[in-house]
Amino acid sequence: MSDVETGAITTKVPARLDRLPWSRWHWMIVIGLGTVWILDGLEVTIVGNLSAQLAKPGSGLDITQEQVAGLAAALYVAGACSGALFFGWLTDKFGRKKLFIITLLVYLAATLATAFSFSAWWFFLFRFLTGFGIGGEYAAINSAIDELIPSKHRGRIDILINGSYWLGAAGGALLTVPLLNNLPVNIGWRIAFGLGVVLGLAILLVRRHVPESPRWLFIHGRDREAEEIVQDVERQVGGDLPEPEQSMTIHQRKSIGFVRIAHTMVALYPKRTVLGLSLFIGQAFLYNAITFGYAQILSTFYNIDTYTGYYFAVIAVGNFLGPLLLGRLFDTVGRIPMISATYIGSGLLLLGTAWLFNQGVLTAVTLTACWSVVLFVASAGASSAYLTVSEIFPMETRAMAIAFFFAIGTAAGGIAGPLIFAKLVATGVPGDTALAFTIGAILMIVAGIVELIFGVKAERKGLEDIAAPLSAATSNKPA
Repeated sequence: MSDVETGAITTKVPARLDRLPWSRWHWMIVIGLGTVWILDGLEVTIVGNLSAQLAKPGSGLDITQEQVAGLAAALYVAGACSGALFFGWLTDKFGRKKLFIITLLVYLAATLATAFSFSAWWFFLFRFLTGFGIGGEYAAINSAIDELIPSKHRGRIDILINGSYWLGAAGGALLTVPLLNNLPVNIGWRIAFGLGVVLGLAILLVRRHVPESPRWLFIHGRDREAEEIVQDVERQVGGDLPEPEQSMTIHQRKSIGFVRIAHTMVALYPKRTVLGLSLFIGQAFLYNAITFGYAQILSTFYNIDTYTGYYFAVIAVGNFLGPLLLGRLFDTVGRIPMISATYIGSGLLLLGTAWLFNQGVLTAVTLTACWSVVLFVASAGASSAYLTVSEIFPMETRAMAIAFFFAIGTAAGGIAGPLIFAKLVATGVPGDTALAFTIGAILMIVAGIVELIFGVKAERKGLEDIAAPLSAATSNKPA
């Protein structure tokens, strides 16, 4: 597919968006778009904590716990990878807003169908389709957030939004406890999925008011709409806003071809491509393995089946506190030192946890405490992977870049992770589970080292300064 040009314009839209003070309008963006991560956390955690219940006689499904924690988890992640690539291309072509509405509808329909599963194959199919919708959300949402949030807040807000996944995880974990213990075995898990649909509908209502990205609009020949959106935001924000000096000239395009996108990532930014893959593979293996498999560990080694939600809720809180408390440092201390520190630090802490687990000195409570500490550090780093790939590539390829790294990195780490983890935990041998921990730790440490070598100093910089748009003709900056 070739590029299609429509003309050239000079615009100050990026500079005008970046100089806006924080306002209620920005909170609307955060709530309307960022809350999807709560849905993802709810989805994944519900399935992980329901694995033992789904495997019980009378659940309505002929399925084993290993299949839920392994095969179903891998299919969900495979769907997310496929959805990211498919919807990522559509997001760059047709706009952020159309796609973040469509992908949420796909998620809602698939989740509702999961609640009515009558056999294992139906459950597997709609776990894949639920992931398909969520994967599309990653590309559309991260693109829109980064293009609408001012540069001085972008790192903290992006990391916090990605970290909000764990609010959903905590809610999902706590939600499963009464559903597992107070309702019939074939009813509780269906209601859990149904509640995810209710939350998704509420998010859809808020999301209708989120505008299209002005950055996307002016590049795709719709500069008048971009100006109207920015002017409306400026009126809402109010105050005496100085006119920025920085402007840029753009050769507008209706579309960007796949060849151009591939050339950009491989030929123009090869080091950044290696960086993105490293960060995604490391966090994907660690997080998908432990998220889908922690209930299996509690069941296999500590005979805890119905109250796993309490333990996972503690881990989820630690995960959310990491981005909440460390996120601002990514904008002040800087991207490279913080990303490398969180990846390497969490890897070292996980190696220590693996050793203690192998020695047999950890109880369910102390293992949970160890994981909480590990993931407090790792969570901020994992969130920064999404931030990194969404800001270090040109505007025209942003959604596809996010989709590419999410799909490839998650396919390598996120599909393999749950399968390997489930197999090793299922043996009931502590050394095998410790090996799974060690693999995740090594991948995180390697990714942190790659960040030290290839990391980009993107803190408090405009997106166009980090990576010039492919459509840019000239860039006029103040001296």
